[in-house]
Amino acid sequence: MLKRLWPLKAVLPFSNKTKSQKSSRFSPLHIRGQVGQPLWTPRRYDSLAEEGYTKNVIVYRCVNLISRGLSSVPWLLYETQEDGSDHEVYSHPLLSLLNNPSSNQAGSSFIETVVGFLLLAGNSYIEAVFDENGNVFELYALRPDRVSLVADKGGNVSGYEYRVGGVARSIPLLVGGGLPILHLKYFHPLHDFYGFSPLEAAASSIDQHNEVAGHNISILQNGGRPSGALLLKDKNLHPEQRDQLKQELDQFYQGGKNAGRILMLEGDFEWKEMGLSPKDLDFIEGKNVSAREIAQAFGVPPMLVGVSGDATFANYKEARLHLWEDTVLPLLEFLVAELNLWLAPFFGPNLRISYDIDGIPALAVKREAHWNKIATSDFLTLNEKRQAVGYGSIEGGDSLYPLGKERA
Repeated sequence: MLKRLWPLKAVLPFSNKTKSQKSSRFSPLHIRGQVGQPLWTPRRYDSLAEEGYTKNVIVYRCVNLISRGLSSVPWLLYETQEDGSDHEVYSHPLLSLLNNPSSNQAGSSFIETVVGFLLLAGNSYIEAVFDENGNVFELYALRPDRVSLVADKGGNVSGYEYRVGGVARSIPLLVGGGLPILHLKYFHPLHDFYGFSPLEAAASSIDQHNEVAGHNISILQNGGRPSGALLLKDKNLHPEQRDQLKQELDQFYQGGKNAGRILMLEGDFEWKEMGLSPKDLDFIEGKNVSAREIAQAFGVPPMLVGVSGDATFANYKEARLHLWEDTVLPLLEFLVAELNLWLAPFFGPNLRISYDIDGIPALAVKREAHWNKIATSDFLTLNEKRQAVGYGSIEGGDSLYPLGKERA
């Protein structure tokens, strides 16, 4: 059984390792006083994930829509030929690795985890595990709050530190300057090494949404009624008697199981309702507003997360198309570009990772309209139409007219 390690002999065989490493003249200013030390993330990931993901249904839905949608797209692999053309490769160790990154995780689950971490933390880390020959054998997604960057005096990343509890493990550079860790991150305007997550941008809206939900639960637990006041007309009531009266009220009339219970008062007392109803305070609309803001931060149409009253899109299908075109596909392009820069060179110099856009059901309507537009274009030859939709040329297909027919 192979061990998860970072061997000293593992190299990046097809990288530009012979080139001298260059850096910005301003990079050393970023890490003054922190050379060789872990650079900690600016915010607590565990707190954000707990409040945002585990306790908020809108965030949960947004993250799952994006991560599961992206992980469902089939991978493709191309090899660039000498003439510059790309030839699709149907069987290759790199393709097998993407579809089965490790012995205990399938490819779709792996990508869902990687993208989920990126959406929640703004940072996501992929670890490459090497065999005895220095070949990439497995891929693992690392929890972002356990990983810290280590920078050198030039302001470049010189390694990583992985910490669980009080145990830390260093992850150094490979021979030749490559890294066994791929760091995916969103743009952060105020940090040089770590990304900024949509969860942080929506933090205020998430707090508001959770507070409204908590307020409504509290009302339901108190019989679905706002609180009231017990007016004591007897001003000579002893403080101990006041405390005992309050305890009895809490014991017999507070909580959902006591909803509708008749309030019986002995003595010169009067019960008066206090507080506004949820309708008066417009909690429902306030909750919808915060839900829309959370969805917007993640790039998800509010209709897809169940927010009522949203009429931005004509139907669910149109909203789903918007999600893929504006959010999922750009994120997929970003992931593919990073994998081509980091992972593909381990397997060969002319390999290019891609994805099957025709395998995305949400884009079927747009793809069908595109094909119909090409098919009805009378200024294109048959071969030009075939090439436009990804097919090869055929004999006799260079005419503007259908095969065997002439213009009348």
